[in-house]
Amino acid sequence: MPIDEEGPRGAILQRDLETYAIVPRTPAGLVSPEDLENIVKVARRYKVPVLKITSGQRMALVGIKKDEVDKIWEELGMTVGEATAPCLHYVQACPGTAVCKYGVQDSLGLGTEVEKVYSDLNLPAKLKVGVSGCPRCCGESYVRDIGVLGSTKGWTVIFGGNSGGRPRIGDIIATDLNHDEVIDLVRRLLEYYQVHGKPGERTHRMVERVGIEAVKDAVLG
Repeated sequence: MPIDEEGPRGAILQRDLETYAIVPRTPAGLVSPEDLENIVKVARRYKVPVLKITSGQRMALVGIKKDEVDKIWEELGMTVGEATAPCLHYVQACPGTAVCKYGVQDSLGLGTEVEKVYSDLNLPAKLKVGVSGCPRCCGESYVRDIGVLGSTKGWTVIFGGNSGGRPRIGDIIATDLNHDEVIDLVRRLLEYYQVHGKPGERTHRMVERVGIEAVKDAVLG
């Protein structure tokens, strides 16, 4: 989607070059009944033609007129889920121990904390995180910039994955970590990425350029 530099806040210009899409932030795919009610209200009031659940567990409102974007944001009362800026775009998380019979770790709890802690961090390019509460890996942890995978022994942290046109399976950085160790290791990985990533370079391309051993030496040494 092309970006309209003069467009309204938190809006993405669509291919018709006239209408916009907005993506409210829904941490780890969680949304409250109140937020859903507000989305329905604005969709009906402004005749939003398309409501789309994205691959990142968010809801895009598509086909909005330029002069209605700010009004819709105000009425939604939700924060912007970034879709183009060089920062954390979303944390994708499976249900984990909250409800899933296979869950062995609290993926929703960890995922929402990661998004809360790192959502405002400036990065070289967009960043996506996948958190899975068991080895079935429903959070697609191996194909996200940062992946976290739960087992009965703790968490595994994965780095440099991507599911795009040139996909890459991420590298395992550490295993059998507790909650606080995951948060700390994610911080160190992001700090490394901030320093060594080139503008516009996703984590998987940086890893291919510098080598995963250099990353491990820096964050684990």
